[in-house]
This record gives sequence, C-alpha cells and structure tokens, in this order.
Amino acid sequence: MRVLFVKTSSLGDVIHNCPAVSDAARSIPGAQIDWVVEEPFAELAALHANVRRVIPVALRRWRAALWNPAVWSEMAAFRRSLAEERYDIVLDTQGLLKSAVLSSLANGTRHGMDRASAREPLAASFYDVRHSVPKSRHAVERNRQLAAAALGYAPMMGCEYGLRAQGKMPFELEAPYAILLTMSSRADKLWPEERWSELARALAERGIRPVLPWGSVAEKARCERLTGRISGALVPQRLRLAELARLMRGARCVAGVDTGLTHLAAALGAAAVGIYCASDPELTGLYGSVRARNLGGRGSPPATARVLASLEELM
Repeated sequence: MRVLFVKTSSLGDVIHNCPAVSDAARSIPGAQIDWVVEEPFAELAALHANVRRVIPVALRRWRAALWNPAVWSEMAAFRRSLAEERYDIVLDTQGLLKSAVLSSLANGTRHGMDRASAREPLAASFYDVRHSVPKSRHAVERNRQLAAAALGYAPMMGCEYGLRAQGKMPFELEAPYAILLTMSSRADKLWPEERWSELARALAERGIRPVLPWGSVAEKARCERLTGRISGALVPQRLRLAELARLMRGARCVAGVDTGLTHLAAALGAAAVGIYCASDPELTGLYGSVRARNLGGRGSPPATARVLASLEELM
C-alpha cells in the first residue's frame, strides 16, 4: 500500500504526527509512506525510520514572493512531484484549508476529518472520505485515530515516534549537560527569566552543564543574558533540527517551554520536563514517554524548585 501523509507544520504538529506514521508502518506490512511537510521541517520528517520520501512544500516562503518567477517554477515542480505517484490513501491529518488543498493535488483517495472534527471545517469539503475524531483528545491520539480509521486497522497500544538521531554530535561536550529550551513563538508561553537563571545555576552547581540553543538573534541575546553569570553555561552556534536531535540524544535532561523542540526531546526518549505557562498540557503536552513530565498550565507557570525536582526524578 502507498500512503501519503499531509502534515505541513508547525514543528510540534509534525512531531505529533510521527506516532501515526509509526502505527501505519507497523500495521501495514510493506507500506510505502511519503510525507508532505513544510521545508523547514523536512529534515525532521526524514528522521522517521518508516518514511520513504519527504516532499517539501514552501507555502510560507511562496506567499511572500508570488511575484518571483522562480517561485512559480518551484510550485510547478512540487505539483509534478505529487503527480508522479499514485497513492492508495492520501491522508490529511492537519485539518486546515491549506493542507486540504495540498491533499487535493495528489493522486489517490483523500481522507481527512469531518467538519465537526477539523480545525478549519471548510477543509472537510476537499476529502473523499471523512472521519470523526474527538477534539477533546490529545493531538497525538487524534492523528493516530484518524490514521487507523482511514487505513483500516485497529488503534494500537504504546506510542512509538520512530525518530532516529544518528550521526556525530554537532560539537564535543565532556561534562554531563542539560538542554534548556527557553524560546517560544508566543510571549505568553515564556517562563520568567529569573526562573531560567535559577534553574541553570542549580544544574551547574550539581555538575550538569546548562546548554541553551537558540533560533534567532533575539533568542541568542536572551540565552546569553540568562547565562551571563553562570559558570560553564554554553550558548552554542545555531543548530539545525537534526543536530539538535543528536544533542538531545546525549543530554542528561531537557527542560523547555511549550515549543516543538521540547516535544522533540520527549519523542527521542530524553528525560524531559515541559513547562506550561499559557496552554493546556492535557491537549498538547509532552506525550507517550515514561521519561517526560508536564508542569504548570494556563496562567500557572511552575516554580523553579518543582522543575528541578522533576528533572532530578527523571535523570
């Protein structure tokens, strides 16, 4: 069977889709699974052991430069890459209008959520077959339930993300280290800076080197500000997703706010604590790993001592 998953973004959503891909591969012997995903996350989808082909799409970049002839050439090439394959099932697990339109460009029977289940109800009009998926369930289980219904197998026990983080470390680190993921695209999801500094200092005092990755110039400045007076703390060069995955593989522990990178750490099996300040971990928290904990919630960020105690329990 040939299956095309359409889950384009964001980073957390892409990670939440991985167990559905793993379920499909375990349930359908010989399944050939492809994945349409936004180009910044193509590297992550390629880490999945059961994905045959990653088909990058660049909707965000294309929208910003529709006047450019090169963009139209890229869009035509994308359509050709979809048209060259005939799929038994085209499965849109995102439930947005943009992902539904993309699924309509592929050859195959299109499956997705019904109007009551999709994040954007209009998306349901693009599918040949529609499925009901409760909105009250965690995002990972919504993806898994939809895939099971579309592909015709019983929901599976356990939760396998299927991600591989192979290869050399991006740089050498001799001491045990902890990764602190302080950044988020939403200001209300950020944990107070003084608590990050307290946590980094407490880890350093225990012989665990704090490492603070970043993705933008502003985030780098913030990380440097947080660790300015903490001996041994490291703000590395900017890392690609695959490099961060390898770094997480060797970490003693990971703490992070509600961001896709924290979900990546949990998906890789790292000892991980999710820090929630403005969102509900019941629906989008770290999921499926015995080495993961969710702390806090909407309007109730956890105290530093509680985060540190949870990390010590998991290490």
